[in-house]
Amino acid sequence: MIDPLHALAFSIYENPGVYCILLGSGVSRAAEIPTGWEITLDLVRRVAALEGVTDETDWAAWYKRIHGSEPGYSDLLDQLSATPDERRSMLHSYIEPMPEELESGKKVPTKAHRAIAKLVQAGHIRVILTTNFDRLIENALREIGVEPTVIGSEDALKGAVPLIHSRCYVVKLHGDYLDTRILNTETELSAYAASMNTLLDRIIDEHGLIVCGWSGDWDPALRAAITRAPNRRYPLFWAARGKLSAVANDLVGHRAGRVVTIDGADAFFERLDTLVSAQADAQRPNPRSAELLVASAKKFLARPEFRIQLEELIGDEQRRIDQHVVSASGQPGAGWSDDLFISAVARYEARTEILARIFGILGRYGTGGESRTALDVILELSVREAAGGFTALINLRTYPAVLLFYAYGIGLLKARRFEALFELLTAPINVGRDNSKAVVSHLYLATWEGMENDPWRLVHELKGPKTALSDHLHGLFQQWTSDYIFATNEFTSLFEHFELLATLAYITLARDKAGLQAALGGAGRDFLWTPIGRAAWHSSVRGPIIESWKTDLQPELLKAGFARGDKDYLLLAIQSILALSGRISW
Repeated sequence: MIDPLHALAFSIYENPGVYCILLGSGVSRAAEIPTGWEITLDLVRRVAALEGVTDETDWAAWYKRIHGSEPGYSDLLDQLSATPDERRSMLHSYIEPMPEELESGKKVPTKAHRAIAKLVQAGHIRVILTTNFDRLIENALREIGVEPTVIGSEDALKGAVPLIHSRCYVVKLHGDYLDTRILNTETELSAYAASMNTLLDRIIDEHGLIVCGWSGDWDPALRAAITRAPNRRYPLFWAARGKLSAVANDLVGHRAGRVVTIDGADAFFERLDTLVSAQADAQRPNPRSAELLVASAKKFLARPEFRIQLEELIGDEQRRIDQHVVSASGQPGAGWSDDLFISAVARYEARTEILARIFGILGRYGTGGESRTALDVILELSVREAAGGFTALINLRTYPAVLLFYAYGIGLLKARRFEALFELLTAPINVGRDNSKAVVSHLYLATWEGMENDPWRLVHELKGPKTALSDHLHGLFQQWTSDYIFATNEFTSLFEHFELLATLAYITLARDKAGLQAALGGAGRDFLWTPIGRAAWHSSVRGPIIESWKTDLQPELLKAGFARGDKDYLLLAIQSILALSGRISW
């Protein structure tokens, strides 16, 4: 049998966003956070001390005997404090760390909380259920830049972002420690509000469960939610130290779950994160293999007698990409989530990295004989047959063509091979039904089908949604061009210069001089719309590039075919680019 932990890691990686983590008090105990019931009993002890009683062994029984009811967190807080500020102050010592506790690492997110946060950040986990009322999981998420949607009450649920639109959904089943409606007693835990039950039913029905730190013994409402789930689409994994209770065993059996034996929550979640990350790393080419193939491409390119071997190397990598596109074309059985897109992007990049690095070498060190091969590969990967499913995933099938187009183009620019670059940008692509488009009108930023509804806002790392794809590619190619760009401070200028030349080529194909003049003089607009990248807002880089077009690079650009070989046309195109940039940079 496969180790349950390995099976869980495999399933998490292959099904991003499908698993929900259920955390109990055992996860927070490592941070020395007391449970709700422990706080309640301590409040009872303090009430008893006010009445002169200090030697009871069962404070819950004493309270019921004296006051005629079970001790309740809310009732006790109301008796001991008159205002919300008083209640907050009272709870500081239980939940919020004092300076000396911070120094010793107490009452702060544990290794388990931080490992869970990393799984969320990577897109593997989207929903967290917790019976804990501390804020350790929220704090761990915020430490790495993930702002969760937190549901701690019916009120919060009413105004919350829908589950499907949230990057991370944290449901605090027993409430938040700063809300006095926290659930503690057996009566309070026997049933949830109708709206909370509706949410729970959906989550448990649509997700697999990873349980840790929860015994199952003291939460009848949560047990009921798990047992009434109509489907078992995805399994349950229960992480346990030692033997499960009879109640927990029944829940595992009901869901046909598996038990993962652990030493503690910290070790379990850290190991789980490592195993899931290892699979992601396994999808990337082996670094030694990648370096060997790139070195081989350099060798083959330098010797005409190795032309066949070079084309075979390129063909092998193209087939690997094609096979992945075909295998990735099947749509997931679960509903849409942002993580599906983020994960798909990472896989396409992993499959394309070697060939993209080789294409950069071809552009940088080639002499022209390789251009037909490079163009043929880009053109073949840039068109796919129609398919059904999520539009963003369907459109992503031509992403490898975009990556190879950028890789070859940046290499050509590095070598100042402007004629070959213009040929690349303007090469015709048969997109079907005898319809032809230039590469720059089919694969460049906003012209590419993968930009429909701009899903790249989900993965942008830097500037923001205005140029999200350009920003993402900038970060990616900063690593993929290290084979021929050796001065790190040169890369950004080279990347943005390539994108600006693509914009210039688009204008060149879109309008003749009269048409461009008319566009610039049109009512309400002083530019021709074009796709444009991060140089639109990065004026400190854009300025010197544009200036070079007017001076030393002008003859080479015009000779290559940019701006239709016309100096005046070039100045009009520059005017349009600057006007458009002014609209985007604000």
